[in-house]
Amino acid sequence: MSGNIWVVAALCRGRLLDATYEAVALGRELAENLGTKLEVLLLGHELKDVLGTLGIADAVLCVEHAALADPVPEVHAHVVARLAGTRHPQAILVPQTNVTWELGSLVAGELGVPYVNSCTELRMVEQTLEAHTVLYGGKVEAIVRTKHAPSIFGLVSGVRAVEKGYADHAPATERITEVDVQPTSVQLRRYLEPEAGDIDISKEEVLVGVGRGIETRDNLEVSKELADVLGGAICGSRPVIDQGWLPLSRQVGKSGATVKPKLYIAAGISGAPEHVEGMKGSGLIIAINSDPQAPIFQVAHYGIVAKLLDVLPALTEAIRSRSRRGMKQYA
Repeated sequence: MSGNIWVVAALCRGRLLDATYEAVALGRELAENLGTKLEVLLLGHELKDVLGTLGIADAVLCVEHAALADPVPEVHAHVVARLAGTRHPQAILVPQTNVTWELGSLVAGELGVPYVNSCTELRMVEQTLEAHTVLYGGKVEAIVRTKHAPSIFGLVSGVRAVEKGYADHAPATERITEVDVQPTSVQLRRYLEPEAGDIDISKEEVLVGVGRGIETRDNLEVSKELADVLGGAICGSRPVIDQGWLPLSRQVGKSGATVKPKLYIAAGISGAPEHVEGMKGSGLIIAINSDPQAPIFQVAHYGIVAKLLDVLPALTEAIRSRSRRGMKQYA
């Protein structure tokens, strides 16, 4: 197999998403093992301000066009496929984000090449690219090997640490001007913004996540009290968001936000793969669930098997009491 390794950058409104750096870190490892180059394919409009953090790559292939300003999958996929058809990369790595979710399959369909979705690892084994992938919402793990070049791989969040793919300088940049950008009838009307005054849970160092075990909306207050004494915020799994108990901006998981706080307390969350994918990178995970067989305990560092509404108030009061004793000591 020959050819360079490509990473398709994931951008949202002119900003590189963390998943791009994760993919770059994995791509760097793969390129070094193969003795080839790592190139980042950057598609968008007015991109000069986002080139300065991709220095881990050997080069950036930059395609700027007004039609690429918004993440319309069909338009971006056609450009990627055309470039791949003339430059012949060995593998194309696509971060799976809300703005690139359909990209890999569309490129593969246009080129008629293999596409391996939801990859957690990628490496070369006996001249064959081997991908570890999760299927059926994480219930099945599979190993897929392909010798076809190019093959396209969709990477789930968390394949590598963000900082491993981040550099504070720009690599060599090739600006591609002769490119076939196909028109489309799809137009984005607006971006859905978080509710005014709400927080960005991806930046919080402490999160208390609540699931079905909270039982009712009124019981959210006990979770909020714990988050307050810890200096953090509350978030939720999809069932809580779907019932309207918390805004969409507070959802953690594959269809929500990916969070990596120093402390994540999973309160009454069973641990469905869709949720775990969004919080498994947390520094310390504490799970509270009345079901000792709940899958969340498989990813938690510490677990408490008990009724949620018995544990949370007691934990909150214990932290408050300790804080009061500390204040008296230094008064």
